[in-house]
Amino acid sequence: MTHDLVSTLRPLLTAETSAEAYASGTDPGDLEQAVWLRLLERLDSDGPPVDPQGWLRRTVRSEVRRSRRTTRLERPYETEPTDHGAPGPEQLALAAARRRTLRDAVRRLPGRCPRLMEALLSPKDLTYREIAGELGMSQGSLGPERSRCLGCLRRLLTPEVAARGGRG
Repeated sequence: MTHDLVSTLRPLLTAETSAEAYASGTDPGDLEQAVWLRLLERLDSDGPPVDPQGWLRRTVRSEVRRSRRTTRLERPYETEPTDHGAPGPEQLALAAARRRTLRDAVRRLPGRCPRLMEALLSPKDLTYREIAGELGMSQGSLGPERSRCLGCLRRLLTPEVAARGGRG
């Protein structure tokens, strides 16, 4: 019975929602879905309508009026309600993954580079004098050593970055 009702009403519902949706600014698919929902609720409580086509036309118009009222009352937010400038869970996870990748690459660097990069990336924000003292190097050699280490780091990270960028 329900299957026959749906099969019978489907073409009429498609035509009615297409005609009414444009004038109300509603998506025809959304309108059609709302009417199917009303039919299911009706079947559950009162059984099938006596005049299915008449019921369908009245319900489409009722849903269009409801949609217009809702649209009239809704106001867009000035900004996103959850956007407080703080990164969300996805951004935090991606940032953590980038830090892990960087730290792993730094550990694979040759010679004194891992210690130098760790000192440069330290949250203590060490000066060149402090880094040179910690590593037992002259302050003047830190710049050239840093350049060599960054070049190695760039070569290590390039294949990983290129591989990630190629997806999707």
